[in-house]
Amino acid sequence: MGLVNLARIDERLIHGQVMVTLSQKSGVNSIFVVDDIVAQDKFMRDLYKNAGSRTGKKTVVTTMDRAKHYWDEYEFKDYNCILIVKTVTAIYELIKHGIPMKELNVGGIAQKNPEQDILVTKSVYLNKTDAIKLKELYEDYGVENIYFQATPAAPKTSLEDVLKQFDLTLGK
Repeated sequence: MGLVNLARIDERLIHGQVMVTLSQKSGVNSIFVVDDIVAQDKFMRDLYKNAGSRTGKKTVVTTMDRAKHYWDEYEFKDYNCILIVKTVTAIYELIKHGIPMKELNVGGIAQKNPEQDILVTKSVYLNKTDAIKLKELYEDYGVENIYFQATPAAPKTSLEDVLKQFDLTLGK
């Protein structure tokens, strides 16, 4: 059975030294990029596979449905991966589907709606709906460690600190 060693939300997906550093995490042997648009565009898919290969890890670029199927049928085989998505909704959907994850790093989310999105860290904008989803993942789906950190050298901001910005608190 495979394992998601680290889940990451970052609109840039694989980029630069961040992935090289994260891919050195103990036990990681692969990177899974889950994004429908990227997976269905051969040029983009090849671009991300090439970027991932610089880490020395097997890189899989797949759609949301294929990622779910691959978990349901094979439990990711022997892949101990870093799983990367662009949005809170995407990771929420994968976890609610049944793909277990213990650690979630939120690295980079751009502002989409100035009326709803607030800057919660230097590189992450969230709206209250996404904050509630992250809270639910922690409280109800076993994601034990959710934190905000753009790069491995940057300081970490806890989920609890981010939720306070939305007048939300963690229970459990």
